[in-house]
Amino acid sequence: MKPMPIVSVILLAGSIVRAQTSATQKPQPQAAAPQTPPALVTSPEVLADHRVTFRLRASNAKEVSVQIDGASKPLVLLKNEEGVWSGTTESLAPDYYGYVFLVDGTAVLDPSNNTIKPNLLYRANEVHVPPASGNSSNSVWPTWEISNVRRGEIHHHFYRSKVVGDERGYFVYTPPGYNPRGKQTYPVLYLLHGYSDDASAWTAVGRANVILDNLIASGKAKPMLIVMPLGYGAPGILLLGSGALRDPGIGQRNFDRFRDALLTEVIPRVEAEYLVRNDRDSRAVAGLSMGGAESLLTGLNNLNEFAWIGAFSSGGMTPEFNKEFPGLDASANAQLRLLWIACGTEDSLIEISRRLRAWLASKDIHHVGVETPGAHTWLVWRRNLAEFAQLLFR
Repeated sequence: MKPMPIVSVILLAGSIVRAQTSATQKPQPQAAAPQTPPALVTSPEVLADHRVTFRLRASNAKEVSVQIDGASKPLVLLKNEEGVWSGTTESLAPDYYGYVFLVDGTAVLDPSNNTIKPNLLYRANEVHVPPASGNSSNSVWPTWEISNVRRGEIHHHFYRSKVVGDERGYFVYTPPGYNPRGKQTYPVLYLLHGYSDDASAWTAVGRANVILDNLIASGKAKPMLIVMPLGYGAPGILLLGSGALRDPGIGQRNFDRFRDALLTEVIPRVEAEYLVRNDRDSRAVAGLSMGGAESLLTGLNNLNEFAWIGAFSSGGMTPEFNKEFPGLDASANAQLRLLWIACGTEDSLIEISRRLRAWLASKDIHHVGVETPGAHTWLVWRRNLAEFAQLLFR
């Protein structure tokens, strides 16, 4: 038998390999045709008349609403044939509004909005309803809106707290024209955040730096530093479900250790690093909610340290005021330059605020009581700060 030519052998081998491969391979499924992604949802949309439209794609949801800061009840949304829920508010006053969607009773962030309010427990989106365009120097321009004035600076410091036993930080606002190598010294407002907030809250959400820039530029507030420390003396109070909020012991530790950290760690650091005056007449302490209680408990029990005290919607104190403020009586009037207690009339804390003011009056302790429309929201606290800051260091 004649040997097969080399070329024939190669062709035959290739045929065998192809046949074997074909026998062992399974048919591959056809690739699915690419689907058109759903149209992007615009939310929130601020309309020219200051109404705001909210939208959320949630095809399988049964009920969707949006809870907006300052609103007495959620705005109910309606679904279209594409599964997009939407609804429009009434005209809103120019401001910054926090909001969350409620999808079948569960709070949900707006996936179309990347502006989120910082918070350790209760995150929310934020929408800005701007004032009408015009002259930002006029009297109706909101104090928390950026205007064409000189701007201060915000500094962030970190340190190890021996009192609390953790790493923590604080923010410092320096007013326009502050020169660390200069000779001018300044008074200081120690400004405290509320429960669930962090130390950035008063600038990131409360816009304290913008408020002071505008007030200083218009001559309505004295140039001052603002120091914003972390307000937790017992951070375990943030552990939801642990029973910490029902434990009066941890609440007391929270207040006591915060006071000690402020007096022995934060204030000495600020006075060593900044050109500030260190007498009590040049120190103020104020805060919102938990920070309002901390301001009262720290300030009124340490009148040798603070002459100016402000409390906005104070929360966390017990109504046992004789125990909370032992020894406080009318003699405090000689040391107090200002005791300013404010709360919104729709705030659940309005009753304890009124009871505190009645107790102070029974002790003949001079104070200013302020009640404004509004609930437990930044819409109230921005206005509180704008009013309180104008009274300081006069």
